[in-house]
Amino acid sequence: MSTKNYIPKAVFQTLKELTEHYKTIQSAEKPYALIDQWLAVCFEETVIPEFAPKNYHVALSFLYSYRGSADTFGAYRRDLERFIQWSWFIRGHSFLDHKRQDIESFIEFCLHPPKRWIGFKKVARFKTIDGEKRPNPEWKPFEVRLTKVDHKKGVIRDKGKFQFSQQALKALFGVLGSFYNYLVQEEVTQVNPVNLIRQKSKFIQKQDVSSQVRRLSNNQWTTVLNLAKERALKNVREERTVFILSCLYGMYLRISELITTSRWAPTMGDFFKDSENSWWFKTIGKGNKVRQIAVSESMIEALKHYRTRCLELPPLPTLNEKTPLVAHAKNSMNPITNTRPIRQLIQKCFDEAANHLETMGKIEEANGLRVATVHWLRHTGISEDVKVRPREHVRDDAGHSSSAITDKYIDIERRERAQSAKNKKI
Repeated sequence: MSTKNYIPKAVFQTLKELTEHYKTIQSAEKPYALIDQWLAVCFEETVIPEFAPKNYHVALSFLYSYRGSADTFGAYRRDLERFIQWSWFIRGHSFLDHKRQDIESFIEFCLHPPKRWIGFKKVARFKTIDGEKRPNPEWKPFEVRLTKVDHKKGVIRDKGKFQFSQQALKALFGVLGSFYNYLVQEEVTQVNPVNLIRQKSKFIQKQDVSSQVRRLSNNQWTTVLNLAKERALKNVREERTVFILSCLYGMYLRISELITTSRWAPTMGDFFKDSENSWWFKTIGKGNKVRQIAVSESMIEALKHYRTRCLELPPLPTLNEKTPLVAHAKNSMNPITNTRPIRQLIQKCFDEAANHLETMGKIEEANGLRVATVHWLRHTGISEDVKVRPREHVRDDAGHSSSAITDKYIDIERRERAQSAKNKKI
């Protein structure tokens, strides 16, 4: 088969399956025989380069080292899957022999991939066919994405309009850099070619820091919250929505910190009081980092209200209480394990608030809500608090690795900046 028209196949499985696969290979007497068998399943009639088994083995070991964080594993798997197949079937080299020019060529390839490498939707990498696991022919390394607004308008996805975002490009540089650092440390290769790229700016555009932080205006946030509270007055089950909104805004939680995963199962017992009667919330967040969040009195009132009115529990949680922090709507003891229901719930809140603002003549704010995501609530909470709290306190509650990240949230309300500048005299 000519690599000129090569159609990519999935290589790496889910985190659980890959972990089992790695352990099996490591304990085998002839590990490369097992790798050969697996690559034959993945690539079928495609001729596999002789260096592929060794490449696969070290890449598998690298991914296995990130098994403690499902999010990080997913990001690294995505970019390595692209990189390996480009190296083998487009470049025709082992990635252990890549030079700086090879990495730059791969970056340029990602910016303009062939249409046969692009899909229209996210699908499972593998599927069971005739009782055997096979690569899903619908899977592709790249995906055409639509904004929420375009999706609602019924815009048709077009491979010709594929764009590799600046955010994805920065992430790709990070993944490749970490990968080669790992290879150097394991003495598999001697040089990290990513570090030799002196002008990454020719790929990555410099942006105004303030434009990178997306948040809701005060009016947008209060509209979202007040409408949710109005629904809760009519339907007690909607108290769950108000509580979720409160957690995202009031404690800066990421959506992944609300659900149960293999890494962490958030419960009501993660709220606790210290010896000075101050309330805290414990979570494990991005990078598998444990942090304790100082909980405001307003958040405690939201917690009490949710527990008593919706869950019919005592106002405050007991020590080590196992009640899920956020459960399924119809079963308070069954935790949510997927972020999708929460995303859909918050999107419904945004849409309702946008419609309300539009009827009030607030067209700009309505349009802003229609492109907002769940993560904007975390940004909004941080942005408001950093105006009145010491930035070091906000930094630690948000789980930022440095104050420089927290500084992005200072003075980012562009509308207020523009308004205050209008009356400046020259």
